Formats: sequence, C-alpha cells, structure tokens
Amino acid sequence: MAQHPSSPALQVLTHPFSFTSTVLKNFRAHQGLLLAGAIAYYALLSLVPLLILCVIILSHLVPPAELLSGLGQYLEWLVPSQSTAMLGELSRFLEQRVAIGSVLLATMIFFSSLTFSGLNQAMAVIFARRGLAEQRSSLLSLLLPYAFVALLGISLMAVTLISIGVQALMPESIVLFGRPWLLHGISGTLLYLLGLAGETLILAAIYHFLPVGRIPLRYALIGGFAAALLWEIIRHLLVWYFTSLSQASVVYGSLTSTVVILFSLEISATLLLLGAEVIAEYERLDQPATH
Repeated sequence: MAQHPSSPALQVLTHPFSFTSTVLKNFRAHQGLLLAGAIAYYALLSLVPLLILCVIILSHLVPPAELLSGLGQYLEWLVPSQSTAMLGELSRFLEQRVAIGSVLLATMIFFSSLTFSGLNQAMAVIFARRGLAEQRSSLLSLLLPYAFVALLGISLMAVTLISIGVQALMPESIVLFGRPWLLHGISGTLLYLLGLAGETLILAAIYHFLPVGRIPLRYALIGGFAAALLWEIIRHLLVWYFTSLSQASVVYGSLTSTVVILFSLEISATLLLLGAEVIAEYERLDQPATH
C-alpha cells in the first residue's frame, strides 16, 4: 500500500532548520540580493514622485497639516527614522503649490513600472521550477506593472484618508457607568492594525498575481503576513540603530537620508523576495500531494 507523504505544514514543523536552509540556499542561487538591490534602486527613484502626486491630490480633500500628520505615520513603516526628512520635502511642495505636470507624472510611471517589472522578473526566476505551460499574454505582462502602480497609489491615499478619519472621529474619552474613560491609546492601536493589514494585503496581492499561474490565495496571505511581521521586527531594530548607534551622518553627510532610505528599501525588497522563496519551497513540498 502506497505511503502518503505528510502535509507540507507538518514537514516544515518537523524539520524547520532544513526548510530554512533550503530557502536560503535557493535565495542565494537565484541572486536574491542583487535582485533586491535593483528593485530597491528603482523603488527609490519612483517613491518621491509617487508621494508627491498622492499629496497633491489629497491636499484638495484634507488640510495640509492633517494630511502630512497622517501620511507621516505610514512613511515611518516604509522608511524607518527618515519620515521627518521626507515630510519636510513634501511640505515644501505643498507650500509651492506645484501642479501635477506631465514630467512628474511620466517620471513616477516610468520608474514605478521598472520597479514592478524588476519584481516580476524576480518572481519568474524564483518560481521557474513550476514549469507551467500557461503563459501570460504580452499585453497582460505589459499592463501588470502599471496596474500595481495604480493599486499602490490608491492604497496609499485610501489608508491615509482612513487614518485621518479615525483620528478625527475617535473621541478623547467616553463616559461609561458615570465615569470618564480615556481613549488615547485606542486610535493609535487602530491605526497600527490598519497599517499592518494594508501592508499584508499589498504583499499578498504581489505574491498572488505576479508569478505566472497565480499562487493560491492562502499561500499568498500567509506569505504576506509573515513578510509584514518580519519587516515590523526589523523596522524597529532599524529605528533603534539609526537613532542610537549609526554614524551614517558622519560618513555620508548630506547624502545620509538617501543612503538610509535606499538601505531600508533594499531590506524590505530582500524580505519580499525571501517570502516568495518560502512560498515556492512550500509549494514544492505540497506538489506530491496534488498528483
């Protein structure tokens, strides 16, 4: 009688170090650090134009002070310890009332599409072992990076508007059983959970849609949550390091913010690709059970 292989989850739990070793070995074989560096470089070039466009659009709906305050909370997630510097640049654009020109729009679209095109190529390398017969049409491959650019911009604006609404509507205290109860921490917790949920969903969308032959949604959600959680841990370590131990300002001078932002983006891109490697290896373990 044929012996049924154990589930992939059981295999991972039984041999976690072997699974981790295989993931890291595949990541190295796929030149993961080089791919992450390329993605981070293009992301840096597209990040500022994307933020400027979002801020200019939202400034017609929200007062600038509230807008920058809400946006700053989530910028700290993406570029730890450098959100203040970026908000300073964005506030100058708001003060100058810069219009959305064709050059700004073209720059954002061009470099953002390169970011997601590079990410698409990285996913193709990581999931090459799937050997799927189905291939995307050339039109879909062309439009997919621009669709993710639009999704990212809309998500950023939506999360910012929701966070501003939560801050505006959440009362400072409520009266319950004849006694006032302070609610200072609740709005902060809600905003934190909102940001974590948004980050997880965006990562899951990347894992689900970018590889040829869609990744099962449950794998994408698990990978997105794991990558978001790991980034949260590393993000706090980066904030502590750059505010306490780093001598980057001494070495890089006026370029410090750019270098730190690029470094943060490369780490986040590395985690994104590592999450894809985890999904690819987990999917490989699950393949015998699908036959």
